[in-house]
Amino acid sequence: MFEHHSKPLLPLRAFIARITANLVVAICLALISLAIGMMGYRYFEGLPWVDAFLNAAMILGGMGEIDLLKTDGGKIFAGCYALYSGLWLVASMGLILSPVFHRILHHFHSHKPPGQ
Repeated sequence: MFEHHSKPLLPLRAFIARITANLVVAICLALISLAIGMMGYRYFEGLPWVDAFLNAAMILGGMGEIDLLKTDGGKIFAGCYALYSGLWLVASMGLILSPVFHRILHHFHSHKPPGQ
């Protein structure tokens, strides 16, 4: 996906396109994750759609849930969803920031020291 260190640095326009593509993938994964969370809260706790959205969005964003959970199924779902959300947050930040880190490292390694 990324260019080799022996190749020249990617032009700025292509670099921005790469970041945009990764951002679109991360947003799509966020929307899918949010939909799964909303459906889980709706199914297990019987919450209205707005409350299900609020709880799923708060957990997905790392803030914690709002409503007190009443069912065991809802509690298990919320725990699993919270674990998934933590992993999703780390993975999405890696996906979004990997082109930036690669560009920085590529820039440092693309210049040959004098005498080589």
